[in-house]
Amino acid sequence: MDDRAPRQDGRKRGGARRPGTPRRRGVRLGRVLGIPVYLSASWLILAVLIVIVYSDTVRASLPALPEGLVYVVAFSFVVTLCLSVFLHELGHALTSRHYGIGVRGITLEMLGGYTEMEEEAPRPGVEAKVALAGPAVSLVLGGIGVALVIMLPGGNLGHELAFQFAVSNIIVAVFNALPGLPLDGGRALRALVWSVRGDKHVATRVAGYTGRIVAALTLLAGVWLFYASGASSIVSLLFTGMVAMVLWAGAGQAIRVGEVGGRIHLLTVADLIRPVTSVPTGTPLSEALRRAEETAAMGVLVVDSSDRPVALMHGHAARQVPLDRRPWVTVDAVSRDLEPGAALGPEMRGEQIINAIRARPSTEYVVMSEGEVRGVVVAADIARVLDPRTIRRPYPTSDNGAPS
Repeated sequence: MDDRAPRQDGRKRGGARRPGTPRRRGVRLGRVLGIPVYLSASWLILAVLIVIVYSDTVRASLPALPEGLVYVVAFSFVVTLCLSVFLHELGHALTSRHYGIGVRGITLEMLGGYTEMEEEAPRPGVEAKVALAGPAVSLVLGGIGVALVIMLPGGNLGHELAFQFAVSNIIVAVFNALPGLPLDGGRALRALVWSVRGDKHVATRVAGYTGRIVAALTLLAGVWLFYASGASSIVSLLFTGMVAMVLWAGAGQAIRVGEVGGRIHLLTVADLIRPVTSVPTGTPLSEALRRAEETAAMGVLVVDSSDRPVALMHGHAARQVPLDRRPWVTVDAVSRDLEPGAALGPEMRGEQIINAIRARPSTEYVVMSEGEVRGVVVAADIARVLDPRTIRRPYPTSDNGAPS
């Protein structure tokens, strides 16, 4: 399933989530072993689909069961599957913590679940162990379920519940072990390629492309079952199609992440630094923007009465101020205080820059050396280096409508 770390590589339904703003997880169910657990609203869609599809199986296996209870037993399969996914994700979470990787939470959703981690695995071996921990837990639980199915006599409710437990865990184990991102098997494949090639970004692209193959084969399997064997209903076909689309999207995101990651080494503060202009505290925003435009500066530094830098204008906040309000709003209202240790150094490059902006997301970053401000680095410039297709305007327009 999904083990998301702070973001630079995107989503992974078996993969990782990288940082910025926290995603909306859903309803919080509580904490297990100190780990917050959430249930996404999309889970309700899964519940309806499974009850519709599985109710016929319940009628066939328990013909004496009253019609009302048929849907109760079918819904129990939803609950069992949800529990199976949770235990699968708990396997990821506990393995991550064992290797010193913090876990922000587990979220259960329509097409599985994900574990959000605070950072990436530091080595291929750790990546593989975290990725395979989930399928291993599911496989063990599936084996226990199979043993219960064999031991319990058929045709009764106990046998049916044991069957549900076995099937749900085996499905979760087998499907997530498929070798393509964003599945767990894709993470294991990425770890293997990473260990062989020594390049995590190349490995991510390889696992992303295999993920697209898995997505295509998943869709073809659903179509084949529907047309060739008659073992699939239209609801099952639609559900398979949704799974294939999510896998395709996740694989595509992994490919993009690999491409972006392969360009991180191109980042240097020396190449990114842009000029900055200074304005006294209390200056109207319109005047600050006019000065920035006049001097072709890409940053506005706020200084106190002793000409000491105290804050840096936040471009995103400035953009939110309407043109007619800018003469009445001071630049201080849309600025961020300069925090000790928050500045970029002119010698920084690559991962150092990425780690710094992850710690303090913003639209621009002051560059300081020996206590003096040398300029600013604009987040949009970083994005353009990592992805040349990115086009962003880091600053608002000035009062006369010209770009600042």
